[in-house]
Amino acid sequence: MTSTKVEQPASRPLRKDAARNREALIAAAREVFARRGFDASLDEIAKQAGVGVGTAYRHFANKYELAEAIMEQAMESVVGQAEAAARAEDPWQGLVEFLEAVLELQTSDRGLREVLMGVHDPAKADAAHDLLDGPVTALLERAQASGDVRPDANTSDLGFLIMMLCLVADISGDETPGLWRRYLPTLLAGLRPGGVDESVPPMSTDRFRAAMLAHKAMAVKAAQSRC
Repeated sequence: MTSTKVEQPASRPLRKDAARNREALIAAAREVFARRGFDASLDEIAKQAGVGVGTAYRHFANKYELAEAIMEQAMESVVGQAEAAARAEDPWQGLVEFLEAVLELQTSDRGLREVLMGVHDPAKADAAHDLLDGPVTALLERAQASGDVRPDANTSDLGFLIMMLCLVADISGDETPGLWRRYLPTLLAGLRPGGVDESVPPMSTDRFRAAMLAHKAMAVKAAQSRC
């Protein structure tokens, strides 16, 4: 017996007004999540976007679906920044500018920070980090080849550097939103050859990923317990 492949109907493109509403909801979610993180509700986002609550729920079943749409846009931007930084004439300056751009993005946007930390969906955050692995590795290896970065550094060092400075942003909040910039030069100095004691090896990339997944799972559990 031969099997017959059932053709799935192609999804219809959104009408212009529906597409506008969807983009308005995403833009509003960026603003609301940036201020309040995932404490915000889809109803609040609909109000900010100037659309009805029913319209919001026709596009997104819940605020986490909206978060996924935001993350896709953000990751496209970050990957593009990493690729552009890898083409910089000065490898060290390219790495520094990339880190500054990522930190500016994450420290100024609480919601995006929660998304990338996997507060509500570790698996999706991990998949997003997969997209960054190649471009960031190329960026780091280029700076190592030029002698600007210590040879034992790896991408887990960059990940921890970003997380440490995001914690500064979490604690300092709106009082001193740019305080992370005070500590960035100190951490960058640690990436330089001979800048610090190199007797402690970096965490391997695999162990870093496993540790991050475990941390994110704990964050999800804590968030669910508050609901």
